[in-house]
Amino acid sequence: MQHTSRHHLVPREEGGRHGPTAELCQPCHSTIHLLLDNKILARRYNTLEALRAAPELQKYLHWIGRSRVERISNRRGRR
Repeated sequence: MQHTSRHHLVPREEGGRHGPTAELCQPCHSTIHLLLDNKILARRYNTLEALRAAPELQKYLHWIGRSRVERISNRRGRR
């Protein structure tokens, strides 16, 4: 079973501590932060619709849409 994590649509470091969040599978959450920095997330991709349309994520979203998420390993180290 794949766990989800809370993604702040405006990163906490950019003033979004109490703003809207979205529950994402961990591989998707990790990939978003791998491909997009916090300033870009805050300025351009601060809604789910904008995030889904981000050109930087299209190749990944196409791939993940055809994959079984529960078989994808978590890219973040366990704490």
